[in-house]
Order: sequence, then C-alpha cells, then structure tokens
Amino acid sequence: MTAIRIGVDVGGTNTDAVALDVSAQASEHRGVVAHCKTPTTANVTEGIEIAIRNVLDLSKLSLDKIASVTIGTTHFINAVIERDVSRLRRVAVIRLSKSFLREVPPLSDFPPSLAKIVKGYVGYVDGGLHIDGSQEAPIVESQVVRECLTIKEKRLTAVVIAGIFSPIDTYFKQEDTVREIVTRELPDVDVICSHEVANIGFLERENASILNAAILQYARRTIKGFRTAIKTLHLDCPLFLTQNDGTLLDAVSAARVPIRTFSSGATNSMRGAAYLSRVRTEASSTIVVDIGGTSSDVGVLLPSGLPRQASAYVSVAGVKVNYSMPHLHSIGLGGGSIVREANEQVSVGPDSVGHSLTKEGRVFGGSILTASDIAVALEKVLMGKVDLVRSVPKQTIDRAQARIKTLLEAAIDVIKTSPDPLPVLLVGGGSILAPDSLKGASDLIRPPFHDVANAVGAAISQVGGTVDMVQNITSQTEAQAIENAKSLAIRKTIEAGAEESSVFIAEIESLPVTYMANQLRTVVKAIGNLDSNVQPSGESLDTAEDRDDYTDIIKEIQGEIIEEAAVDPTTYKPYIAMNDETGVAEWKISESDINYLADGCYVLGCAGGGSPGSSRLQLRDQVRAGYTMRIIDETSLKDDAIIYWGGHMGSPATSVERLNATETVSAFTVLMEYLRHDSFDAIAGLEIGGANGLEPLLVGSSKFFNRPVVDADFMGRAYPTYWQTTLAAHHPLELTPCAIDSGDGKSIIMTRAPDDEIVDRALRASCAEMGSRVGNAAKPTTTERVRGCAVINSYSLAWRIGRCIAVAEYTNTLSRVAEAIVEEAGGPESAKILFRGKIVGVERRLWKGHSYGEVVIASTSPEEEADEDGPAVSEYMSTVARGGILKVPFKNENILAEHTDETGKQSVIASVPDLICVLDRGSGRALGVPEFKYGFRVVVLGITCSPRWTDTPKGLEIGGPKAFGYDNVDYKPLGRYIKPRSVLEEYVEDK
Repeated sequence: MTAIRIGVDVGGTNTDAVALDVSAQASEHRGVVAHCKTPTTANVTEGIEIAIRNVLDLSKLSLDKIASVTIGTTHFINAVIERDVSRLRRVAVIRLSKSFLREVPPLSDFPPSLAKIVKGYVGYVDGGLHIDGSQEAPIVESQVVRECLTIKEKRLTAVVIAGIFSPIDTYFKQEDTVREIVTRELPDVDVICSHEVANIGFLERENASILNAAILQYARRTIKGFRTAIKTLHLDCPLFLTQNDGTLLDAVSAARVPIRTFSSGATNSMRGAAYLSRVRTEASSTIVVDIGGTSSDVGVLLPSGLPRQASAYVSVAGVKVNYSMPHLHSIGLGGGSIVREANEQVSVGPDSVGHSLTKEGRVFGGSILTASDIAVALEKVLMGKVDLVRSVPKQTIDRAQARIKTLLEAAIDVIKTSPDPLPVLLVGGGSILAPDSLKGASDLIRPPFHDVANAVGAAISQVGGTVDMVQNITSQTEAQAIENAKSLAIRKTIEAGAEESSVFIAEIESLPVTYMANQLRTVVKAIGNLDSNVQPSGESLDTAEDRDDYTDIIKEIQGEIIEEAAVDPTTYKPYIAMNDETGVAEWKISESDINYLADGCYVLGCAGGGSPGSSRLQLRDQVRAGYTMRIIDETSLKDDAIIYWGGHMGSPATSVERLNATETVSAFTVLMEYLRHDSFDAIAGLEIGGANGLEPLLVGSSKFFNRPVVDADFMGRAYPTYWQTTLAAHHPLELTPCAIDSGDGKSIIMTRAPDDEIVDRALRASCAEMGSRVGNAAKPTTTERVRGCAVINSYSLAWRIGRCIAVAEYTNTLSRVAEAIVEEAGGPESAKILFRGKIVGVERRLWKGHSYGEVVIASTSPEEEADEDGPAVSEYMSTVARGGILKVPFKNENILAEHTDETGKQSVIASVPDLICVLDRGSGRALGVPEFKYGFRVVVLGITCSPRWTDTPKGLEIGGPKAFGYDNVDYKPLGRYIKPRSVLEEYVEDK
C-alpha cells in the first residue's frame, strides 16, 4: 500500500501543507499529491487542522493511507525571542560539582530581560566528572533533598540538572540519579537533564537546558494541540516535529526537548528543495537559496543530504548554546527590497517594504520601486499592473538586475568551501528575482512547488542519532574508537524509529583532546529512513501543572526591563587613578576593559591559550559585585619587589566544562606557604594569549590577594608549554620551586629540576592525574627580571586590539578591523595582513597530549573580498601574499604561515616567535584551533614578536620554528618590533 506523508510548515504569515508520495519522486509532480497555503492563525492548532484538512480534501485520499504527519514550527523560539512571559516559566538549576562551577553562575551570559523572566533558583550539590570519566565526587542524596525543599518553597515547577562532563557519563549516570531523587521529592515538577539536551560545553549546554525548561510547559500544550488536531481529523498515524538538523523527533520527545525544533525551518527548506529538484546530493554538495519577502537565506546541503551545520556555538535570542543549527548566510534581498538609484548606481535592499508590498510596490499602485517591480518589468512574473512600471528606465532595470545578480553571487561564494561550481536550487516566493545564470553555479534550478519547499522538507525528514564521546585510545586504535562511536550512533538511530537497512553514517568528526595524552573526542551522526511500521505513541503529554489557558498568569515583567545601553568604544576612556598610599598610577579595570582585554587576549593567543569566555564572565561578575582589579606600569615596581606569576595549565577541553574557577589562587597560596611568604608586591602574567591573559587579574582582584598586575607577561603571546617563556630564554633554571593546584584539594610542589623542559613535562603528567586542569604558581621573580626579559605593555596591546574590535562592531566597520589592529600593533612596519581567504581544510591529530594539525586557507579574489556594505577593494590594506593557498600548521598555537602560489611555488611568509593570528571576517574576533571550521572567511594577521625572543639565541631555540620540528625553516622577522604604547601612560595625562 502506498504510504502518504503529510508535511506542515507553520510560518509567521502562512501555514503550508503538502501530501507527499515519496515513491513517486521521479514523476513530473514529484509525488506531491496535494498542497495548500493558508494564513497562520493565532490558534496554531486550528491553523494546522485547517491546512491538513484542505490537503486531505484536495487529494481525496483515504485516511488509512496517511503514514505520518510531520510539523515544522517557529512558535517555540518565537516565545523566547519575544520574551513572552505567558509562555515562559521560571527555572531552578541544580549544578553537580563539589569544588567548581561557583565562580560563573547560571544565566551569566543571558540578556538581562530574559534572565529576569526565567531565573528561579540556583543550587549546588556534590558531583561532577573529570575529563577521563572518573568522578570528581559522588552524589549525596541528602544534599539533593535539601535543594528540593528550597525549590518547593519557591513554587518552581521546572528544574535543570547540569553536571560537569555529563554527556560522557555512561557509568555513574549522575544527572539521572539526581533526577530520580528530585522526581521522588517533587513529583509534579519537570526535570531536565542537560546531557539529554546538548553536548560538551558546560555553559552552552546549561543555557540550552534552561531555555528548554522555560518553554517546556508551553511546548507540551502546543504539541498536545497538534495531537488533538490529528485526532479531530481521524488520522491514526504518528506525529513528528522536525529538528534543527533535518531529522525527525516524535511528538513525545519533542515535548521533552522542544529546543531541538527551534530552527528547523531553514533545514526543511533546503531538504525540500533538493527533493523537488531531484538533485543527487550524494554526488556533491548543493547550495540552496531561499528568497523571501525581506531577506534571502543561503545554505549548503552536504552529500549526506543534511545541511552543513554552524560552528560549535550559536546564539539563540541572545543566548549562547551548543546544539545543532544549520549554517546560513543571510542577505537583505527579497521581493520587497527597495530599489534606489543615485549617481548612476543602483542599490537593492537591504531595507524592504516587507508585508506592505501589495500597498507600497509600484505594480500595486504604490510609490516605492521594489525588486518585485523589477521582476515584473522583466516579464519574469505576472503581478499587479505591469503598466505601472513601464515608466521605469531600462537602464535602471538593467542595473537593478545586475545588482541582484551580484548580491546572490557574493552570497553563494561566501557559503562555498571551494571555487568549484555547485548546483544552486532556488526556492521561496522571491525566487523569481534570480537571473537565469549565476557565477559559481554549475546549474540553476527552480523546482516545481518551490513555494512550499518547507512543507515538503518536513514530509521527507529522516530519523537521526548522534553520539558525542571522549574515549581513551591507550588500549585501542583511533580507528577502533571511531568504529565504536559509529556503532552506538547506528543503534541510537534504529531505536529512534529508523529502518535498520537504511541507516548510514552521515557525519564523523574526530578531535584530539589537547594537553591530554591518548584521549579522543568523537562526534558521529547516523541517519536513516523512517520505518513505516512505527506506531503512534500513546504516551500522555499531560502533567498536573498543565492548563488549558494562561489567562491568569501575571505579565508584570514583560515590557518593563530596559537592556543596559552599550558603552560607546569610540569615546570610552579607561580610569587611571593615583594610589594614595604608594603614589603609583593605577589602571582601575572596568567591565568594558574586561571585554576589550578578553577579545585582545584571544587574538594574541595565536589560536591557542583557551577561550577567555568564562574568565570574562567571572571577572565581569566580580566588578559588578564591587571588587577591584588594577594594572600598573613596570616602571612603578620597587627595586626589591617580590613578583608572583603563573596561570592555568591543562586542557582547554576541561575548561569548557569546569569553567573558570580559583585553581591559580590556590596554587599561589600553596607556594606562598612553602616559601613562607605572607604577601607579595605584584603579579605578572605567564602568557597574554587566551584565557591565561586574564588569570592574573583574577588573582590580583580585591576578592583574593588585592595586588596590582604588571602590564607585562613572559610570552607576549601563547605557547603550548610552561618553559617556553622569555624568562627561560634569558635566565634558565628559574622556574622552580613552583606549585600546581587542582582546585579540589590536590596540590604538588616541585622544588628543583636539572632543566626547564622537564619542569613542564613533570607538571603536565601530574596535571593529567589531577583532572587535566590546574593552577600554576611559578617561582617568584624580581623587578630586574621583569624589566629585563618580560614583554612589556602586553596588557595595553591586548586592550587596544579588543577596543579595535569593539569600535568596528559599534561603527559597522568589521570589514576593516584587521587594518585597525595593524595600526594599534605598531603600524605596517611592525604588523601585516598576511592573507585573506576562506578555510577549505582543517586537519587535526593527537600526539603526546597536544593538538597538531594545519588549517588550509584558499585565497579570495578582490571582488569576493568586497563586502556588501564595506569599503572598496582599493581601500583594503595589501596582503603579504595573494592568490593560491596558505597553510598554517599548529601545535595548539599557530606555528608558521606557508604560502603556495598559483604556480606551485612555496614560501614561508611568517613563523614563530612572530604572532600569526586568524580572524573571523564576520565577527572580527579571533578563531582558536577548536573554532577552525570549513567555509569561514578569514583574515590572517602577523605581528612582529618582542625582541625578548630574538636578542638571545636561546629565545629562538625554545620559541622559534625549530622548537616545533621545522628544522628546515629559518626564522625571518616579519618586521621591526614597536613597543605598544602604555594605556597608563596615555590616559594618565587626562587626569
């Protein structure tokens, strides 16, 4: 018997529905038995019922032929975006960790307006795992019961349980254990375990879980309404919702994790377009352009048939999360885009008349020339009255069409990962705007039923299963570990309702865990066709807390919260004050300073050093709580000053779960006790790059030691090991005695060593046994050593780079942020733009706990470099190399930049110890090794290193290319080092 699938797409304006016979895809009508478009109603259930009834009436199908109903909807994400208090609940969060997670609380990076609506309570209980899967601490039932009493008193009905490394907790199952206790104590409460919502990345996983819990009750009622609609229509078939990645979620599962449906519309559109066009996506990737009334979304379907996913972290309603979402590039081009002409130049968009097209457009008697008017004038479509656009000059029409062509070609190129042409599918009501050919398109296809591609995509959705796990490869090969993950993904897909014979592996990503020997993180996705024998679930969606309406919910919060105005970085000045006791000028760190320093430190990290994200939140919260942090100039140090220095040691993969804590503070305390120091005078940085650049500010905060941080560090960048410092280059054997502390009661003091390298190796081996992340306190140093061999004014440089990014963002000049950074880093004599291009390859491998590999960047043409709203190509700073490709090998940090031109000639254009930084052109911010992703448009920046690395042979020996195994590469300075101007020196003059 032929099985008919019904697909429904609920949009903001229309609800589309199709009845689809997948077995008839080869026919002229593509298996579309019937389709309809109806206005979306305020009562979403009613609108869906009307749409499906219309399709059933048009098709005259027997109800027993309907195999499934699949719905794609934006209602859940809209509730979050709109801050709709009638559809969101306050949430209690229970974190599982005995010693960590206290410094960066839940909702730290939520927009204030949303946080105030959903924040209910935060509790902590013992628990958590280490990166190797061992327990940080076992669950203590009495602690959980205590938290339940508080949650009950606060009358909260949604609870999130979030434990460190819970996605890899297959043995202890701590989150599940806590859920059992909470459910027993609070039977009417919804309990969400974070490992069921998202993958590794604690804060982002917790954020996603909180959003999921906040919307859960509304989602359950809505999906219950969907079921009611199906039942009213006398359909006896399973109900599914579409997920963000293009796979199915049964109604019961969707009611538990509605966040997985937040962004499924674009995915449905892409998959529907491929189906309708009959393009064989398994042969190559396919580009899909969905042109609407205001904007166009461009995405890529991979050979797996699924959309290419965005980077690890994405933002939803201003909240950073880490679940799958399609990678889209959006431009302001749609049917309502306004066409303007000035100085013989024609612009199209990005502003639009939107839904007012039928009133404002020329062909409808309005006064505004739109892209749709151009299409009518070119006789591409019959719409309105063609006579009303006959007066538009042919030159204007031709220029507008040329501009539309340019916009689409540029958008297609941005989304591609190679210069090879690919098939391009055009869907959406505005697809009539597209010309007959586009550069970069091997074929341009506008399939039949393109205006209901979203509903078709929903109907053809497949079943998926994903695993994300960390495995030890000491007793198994990497290939065996990957096979194990593949088997688990296949089993998970079959359990979700896929036909066993149809399941295949769609995606595999294997990532070495940096600074951890023999640990491999593997992410595998399997997909398969829906088993037509799957029966509808009879599981109830009701709970005691659900109601038929929300008319009694007080809406006192909505509309009352004003987001704090952003600081204008073009006028902002740091606050410099004289210390009354010492007479020394001190830079008092503000929240804006922290933001600038965080972005600048990541740039100076040269793709390493770890993300400063949680460190930024930790320091920001301390400033908001009234604690102070201060930076002083090295000239202010007393000659006999005792200067402590240090930072974090370990794997960034641990940091993304444990967040920033106080391990370094503890390490300082341990070393002070050993050396019998009651105090010290100042703190210097181990490395300015990445998260470690912010660590001295934490230690020096008035919450802890209340000591100033010297505007200097011992690397001027990030390096992978503790001994690769300018101090070791100039004065070997001054790293011990030193101490490390895990933050949970374990500490080690190393008293002496025959050489500096063994210090790092011994401490790193201990670090692996202590949870793979420790704080490190080095042997205290002196004023003479800081002045003589530290990199001076490194915090000033980080601040200036971060301010460049903030200014570019504030003034919409991100396209020139690299040029601005060059100027702040000493100008073209000291810093240079090495290359512009697009990432087309990333390779990673694990060796001795370090992440080795290379990123491959293909050059972009001058036309491709020009942004839609950016400057002319001639205004960009010239690059050191053009054309061809650039390879940047890395060992946790970028090592060198090797250019290969079109003739095959190779040359190294920059190498360590000079800084090689990769910037994302979209955000202007640095990309670390974990963020290197195919398709990102990037600018590669080079900055000349401090002479502290080059004025002694030892510096190049431990910090040059030969230290990383490149014996055939001789270091050649990128330029002449220019000392960064001190922030204190510049702004103290304003006092």
